[in-house]
Amino acid sequence: MQLPADFKAAFTEAWQHQAAGRLLDAERIFRELGKSGAHRHLALEALADLYLLQRRFEECLGILTELTDIDPDSAHYCTKLANLLDSLGNTDAAIDAYSRLLQQRPDEAIAFFNIALLYKKQERYEEAISAYEQAARLGIDRVEEVYSNLGNLYAEMLDADKAREMYQRALEIAPDNVSALFNFAGYFEESGEKEQAIELYERIQSIDAKHWKSLARLAYPKKITDDDQSLVGRLKKCIDDLEDDKLAQEVLYFALGKVYDDLENYDAAATAFVAANEISRQRVLPYVPEQTERIFGQIIEQFDSSWIESRVTDSEVSPIFICGMYRSGSTLLERMLSAHPAIAAGGELKTLAFLIAQYLGAFPQGVMGATKEQLRRIADEYDRKVRELVPDSQFVTDKRPDNFLRLGLVRAIFPAAKIIQTQRDLRDNSLSIYFQQFSRAASYANDLQHIAHYYRQQERLFAHWRECCPDSICTVKYEDLIESPETVLRRVLEFLELDWDAGVLDFQKSSGLVKTYSIWQVREGLYSRSRDRWRNYEKLLGDVAGQAAADGTAV
Repeated sequence: MQLPADFKAAFTEAWQHQAAGRLLDAERIFRELGKSGAHRHLALEALADLYLLQRRFEECLGILTELTDIDPDSAHYCTKLANLLDSLGNTDAAIDAYSRLLQQRPDEAIAFFNIALLYKKQERYEEAISAYEQAARLGIDRVEEVYSNLGNLYAEMLDADKAREMYQRALEIAPDNVSALFNFAGYFEESGEKEQAIELYERIQSIDAKHWKSLARLAYPKKITDDDQSLVGRLKKCIDDLEDDKLAQEVLYFALGKVYDDLENYDAAATAFVAANEISRQRVLPYVPEQTERIFGQIIEQFDSSWIESRVTDSEVSPIFICGMYRSGSTLLERMLSAHPAIAAGGELKTLAFLIAQYLGAFPQGVMGATKEQLRRIADEYDRKVRELVPDSQFVTDKRPDNFLRLGLVRAIFPAAKIIQTQRDLRDNSLSIYFQQFSRAASYANDLQHIAHYYRQQERLFAHWRECCPDSICTVKYEDLIESPETVLRRVLEFLELDWDAGVLDFQKSSGLVKTYSIWQVREGLYSRSRDRWRNYEKLLGDVAGQAAADGTAV
């Protein structure tokens, strides 16, 4: 494209200003060039990029919207606009942007692929499937990525057979596609097929020895023994080779810690876990105990018995919520209950949090003015979405652990809901969290003192919920569950108003996908290795152990 000499000179001058940090001068020139002329779109795009660099998001959105008005057929401008909208939390508007583009260009395969990603994010599964299929029909490049993503989508929908079919189709097209191989290996982990998972991770390693994610995953499907000592060296070498990639090192150190723990080299394991969490603290915003105390205090003050009773709906939807601290036994309990003929495992569903944000706003401050009508709409929409995933079961569990924050709202939305708190010895619970990589949302998870603080705040909040709705909450101690499973499960089923079924004691034979950090532990049946594990790490725990013994959070 031949640019007019005066435009080119001014555009170059603006870039030079930007490179030198003279952003106001660059903005002034880009603005002037973007006012008119055949090439104004180039200046406007440069201006949008400048605003994005400065985190001036609203101004950037305005320019990108103007660009899509200038050229509504441009997939490039649409994608930039949609990506920004989605990153700012406005996924609906991002979907609208792609929808407008597809009205102009109904054969734009990549737009169908991208809108499918957004539909999945909103749990609009059927629309996501349709968009992916249309992208494939239109002959999108690297169509194996479509089928690999469909595999992930069906796995999220708990349709194991369809997920397997999609992964296989992807690999029929591109047998050495590392992304599809990695996704399929993850599927095998979730379905309990450990040998197949290990085989695919090793196959990825043979294709790309630098693929650190597959190397790290080799630590997890089985207990590492002396026969697997070579994995220690492979993990260490990869950590050394990736000294400039802190995220990779974090993941690899967690894997190395798990390997050393299996080998009962607890000092080396502790060193690896400390290294992993030190890197995590660079990635995650600092945990502020006072802020947690203030937020939990706000929840307690706002969602009291009178607030709940004044807004309780007439919904008869009766989900089973299993919540509490991460790594407190919720996956094990859900797995056992799902062996009952009346109960299906929903896993860690995002549905409730998504609907609250969509219909009410930010929690907790945005929901105080919620009406019964709004809450009833959430109840109905929640039931519809969950029944899409698990259509035939009488009851479905929702074991997203942090739902304990929303139990006042849960009680108002679903008066027939049953709530089970899973509880574990603070010392073992803290270590189990510390030994896993968590998202930025769990900012407490990389410091043992902070985990203990959050644990106590969670207990403080549960004490409030038990005062507000004493008949709706049942507490299950992890240690009791593994020591006396029948006694505990009889009590839980009685709480759920269900008859006893001995199948819950034979839960490890259950099929279905397990999509949590406890993916392999629950496949082994009941085991006591995780009880009193803290004794191997007393030095690492430091004051946490003594504090737990003193305040009764030790079991």
